[in-house]
Amino acid sequence: MDQVALLLGLVLGAVVSVPLGERLDLPAPVLMTLAGAGVAFLPFVPNVAIPPEFILPLVLPPLLYAAVQRTSWRQFAANVRPIFLLAVALVFVTTAAVAFVVNAVVPGLPIAAAVALGALVAPPDPVAATAVAGRLGLPRRLVSILEGEGLFNDVTAIVLYHVAIAAAVSGSFSWSAAAVQLLLSAVVAVVVGVVIGWLSNRLMGFLGDAILQVGLTLMVPFVSYVVAEELHGSGVLAVLITALFLAEHAADADDVMGRLAGNTFWGVVDTLVTGVAFGLIGLELRNVFGTADGQVPRMLGWGATITAVVIGVRLLWLLPATWLAKRLHGKRDYDEDIPMSWRETVVMWWSGMRGVASVALALAVPLTTDDGAPFPGRDEIVFIAFVVILATLLLQGLTLPWLVKRLGVRADVDAERDLEHELAVRAARAARHRLKEIEEVEELPEEVSERLHRGAYEVGARISPDIVDEDRREWFARRTERARTVQRIQREMLSAARHEVLAARSEPGADPEVVDRVLRHLDVRSLR
Repeated sequence: MDQVALLLGLVLGAVVSVPLGERLDLPAPVLMTLAGAGVAFLPFVPNVAIPPEFILPLVLPPLLYAAVQRTSWRQFAANVRPIFLLAVALVFVTTAAVAFVVNAVVPGLPIAAAVALGALVAPPDPVAATAVAGRLGLPRRLVSILEGEGLFNDVTAIVLYHVAIAAAVSGSFSWSAAAVQLLLSAVVAVVVGVVIGWLSNRLMGFLGDAILQVGLTLMVPFVSYVVAEELHGSGVLAVLITALFLAEHAADADDVMGRLAGNTFWGVVDTLVTGVAFGLIGLELRNVFGTADGQVPRMLGWGATITAVVIGVRLLWLLPATWLAKRLHGKRDYDEDIPMSWRETVVMWWSGMRGVASVALALAVPLTTDDGAPFPGRDEIVFIAFVVILATLLLQGLTLPWLVKRLGVRADVDAERDLEHELAVRAARAARHRLKEIEEVEELPEEVSERLHRGAYEVGARISPDIVDEDRREWFARRTERARTVQRIQREMLSAARHEVLAARSEPGADPEVVDRVLRHLDVRSLR
């Protein structure tokens, strides 16, 4: 088996792990990690050989871009305080605690290398957390906090990591120079992110076609990352800013095909890259254990110690941070997402699994320093990092469902239903308002006008049947049932039409391009 076959196997595993994980009641990232670990020790499976400098730019940009599609600038702005406490302050605290302990327990490890290890194990993984939490019916505010934390703690940790790596590679370190570098890195990243986002938005309007627009979005995160890195900025922060910019400015309410194609495409990218990344975690185990050089028990002890530090620091920080957020939230009317009980705080604590970002950073540790010497403690750093990643991913990932069930933390279904009801009313009102505007300038037949008014009313009723008054609810239910029957029959009719057109592809003299154009017309009709 060569590297290409191994990569194809990982891609296949990423696809299969999603339905298999649902049947086995296991999160897909955890399942891929276990599968990768099992395959890694088979004699015919080759060692994974990915150059360290390619890990970050290949893995993180698409994952960050896909994750931002599930959030918004408003949600980020409303949650600045929780994000700062969790994604910025907690990363600094965790990095400092891990560096202090590692420097004390691992002999001969320089402080810069210890800080690099602290930075790479500091950020919880948003992909792992939301993949597990999303299946458990948690309150939306908790999922929002975990997503926001995951996005911005990667930025903070990676900037810290680069500063520490630069110090270890060059052999010199200056706190003032590091602070200036951090500030300049953030400024450059924000500027690059906004510029790339603005240019991409303009180019999407020029392209017009949904396929071309989606193709452009595939390039955007990589371009944003590379440009920022070339200008000595934070590539991760640049990708984040670009994605947020596009999410706010590139939304065209009438671009149905573009939205459906984009969501589908980025769902596929997210699934494949996530599965491959977590599969690599397991596959790297053979290499990691190979670097232990007979010190496996000793290194496992170091890894267990750092795992305890990482988990413990998160709990010790969350308790006062949550209390402070509640106090500030009570004094000011901010629409922010914070844990509302100690049970939710505990769930947040136990959701701090490490994953893709930590793996990418661990594998990206340079092999040598500027003077050609081996990077100090690289084997120990990688080994400890993988112990922390596997321990948190497997221990917390497998037990989080049990913990959520025991604590009884559930989504606020009533609040979600109320919001859905409100949006249904607004949608119906907007449809009726637009119809009245059209009637003022166009003379419509009475039967057409009545039908359109019923349709405007049904726009909201189909979203939330609760907006229909009790007298009309039974009538609307019968009408909806008839509509469903008509739609079901129409789907079968269109299916027969598609089968007939598709069969024409293999007939003599058939033009595939014409066949595909007719088939696309039928597909769009089916979507409508």
